[in-house]
Amino acid sequence: MKIPEARGPASTALFALLTEAPGTLGTRPCGRTADDRTLDDGTAALHRAVTGQLAATPDIIGDDDLQLTLFCLYELHYSGLEGVSDEWEWAPGLIQVRHLLEKPFESALRLAAREAAGELELPAASRPTSDAVADVLFSLAARDTGPSLSRYVAKKASLDQLKEFLIHKSIYQLKEADPHTFAIPRLAGRPKAALVEIQADEYGGGRPERMHSALFARTLRGLGMADEYGAYADSVPAVSLAAVNLMSLFALNRRLRGAITGHLAIYEMTSSQPNRLYGSGFRRHGFDAAVTHYFDEHVEADAVHEQIAGRDLAGGLVEAEPGLLGDVLFGATAAMAVDGRLSAHLLQSWENGGTSLRAAVPAAA
Repeated sequence: MKIPEARGPASTALFALLTEAPGTLGTRPCGRTADDRTLDDGTAALHRAVTGQLAATPDIIGDDDLQLTLFCLYELHYSGLEGVSDEWEWAPGLIQVRHLLEKPFESALRLAAREAAGELELPAASRPTSDAVADVLFSLAARDTGPSLSRYVAKKASLDQLKEFLIHKSIYQLKEADPHTFAIPRLAGRPKAALVEIQADEYGGGRPERMHSALFARTLRGLGMADEYGAYADSVPAVSLAAVNLMSLFALNRRLRGAITGHLAIYEMTSSQPNRLYGSGFRRHGFDAAVTHYFDEHVEADAVHEQIAGRDLAGGLVEAEPGLLGDVLFGATAAMAVDGRLSAHLLQSWENGGTSLRAAVPAAA
């Protein structure tokens, strides 16, 4: 994807650094802090910018600068950034900065997850069965967490709002399933087989035109919108980036393998009915199957996936490693918390007659 526009000192420092070739920047040991004395000039400047922004922000989940910085650091592990050397992916200084951002981000997610979990009844057994774990996840998925974005899309959303909705979703849906794939080599046995089964469907069963990311791109084209990955990265607010960043946080840290399985389980369990309503919203505006196929596909596929993800993936993982139950539930409740915050942002913006984007963009005007 193209490098987005900077949103503050941290992302400005990151993008300035990434225009250079790794290893070409000079070092100045004098005047360094204990934290950045081993870094080259550009990476040390980035470290200081991130540290300063972290100290200044009251809300890392809603901080445009920090979420964009983390999003682009993670993007180096996916398709990369246009014009940026692939050698930056594992540059020690960038990994250090990523960890600097991940720690407070994870703390904020855990706080939000605890609030979303409420009085959650956990399995009584010290070694819970996969069915017991699935029952807890299904009870979470069944909770009414407030105003429904999907019902609004089905019954009220204007054409402009439908386009905005797609812009928010495009940040993940155009690379749909990729974060969860990182978990495959971190699992074994039953949960690994379950994840591979789900991912095979997500990637179209070997048919590239049926990949879910390709179906979503087709929906965008049907509304005359850009379908290139990252095309709307400049338009979405921090919370939209945070919803994707939490997946990468869970997926790229092996210690959080329970969280990424819990995330996928709740994602599948809360997908089928909303996608039915999303499809209805587009049909209400006269769009046919060329546009609604993406949503219609998820109505059927996710009804099957939710059972596999809940019982065989998340449940199977906890049966094999009971100590991961807390992380599985963390992944699920964190996803619910951030998705709920994003939905509330869209609904509040629309009901107040405004845009949910950072700025109106031509494709959504």
